[in-house]
Amino acid sequence: MAGDVRDRMVEGAMALLAQRGLQATSFSEVLAATGAPRGSLYHHFPDGKDQLVAAAVDRAGAVLTDAMASIAGAPAEAVVERFLAIWRAVLTRSQCEAGCAVLAVTVATDSAELLSHATAVFRAWRERLTDLLHKGGLPPARARSLAMMLIASAEGAVVLSRADQSLEPFEAVAQQLMAHVRQAASAG
Repeated sequence: MAGDVRDRMVEGAMALLAQRGLQATSFSEVLAATGAPRGSLYHHFPDGKDQLVAAAVDRAGAVLTDAMASIAGAPAEAVVERFLAIWRAVLTRSQCEAGCAVLAVTVATDSAELLSHATAVFRAWRERLTDLLHKGGLPPARARSLAMMLIASAEGAVVLSRADQSLEPFEAVAQQLMAHVRQAASAG
């Protein structure tokens, strides 16, 4: 039961970070969003807000990595389609009001420890995508380069879609990324 409360709090913080950013994600907001009892805050996160945010960043990282697991062994084009589908779903479910919790922390934190958590998540995503793209038929250097471009482009496209309150920017970037992976895959 205690693990359930902690998990709810981490999930709630992750959602709030993705929607409102770091400064607007307070313990009070997390409690209101999750229905967790006030006493559970310092029980589960005795080091305060940064400890909760770090757990939320780690969870956000794991969510995307886990969502990519089902595509292992698929062609590079399918890997890119899956990655883009994950971000498209975030935008669609939130009506373009949520983005990436990891990015939210990266751009707003002044904590070296939180930035380190975000860096580790982005690195894990890059390594996982590189591995999937390589197994999907791309040479290692091309897989690594495309993995970095995918993350940077998708993150930027999500931000633009949130600003426009429209999927149009995301879809334009997605179309270009798909064209790029097709070209990379045909080049071998």
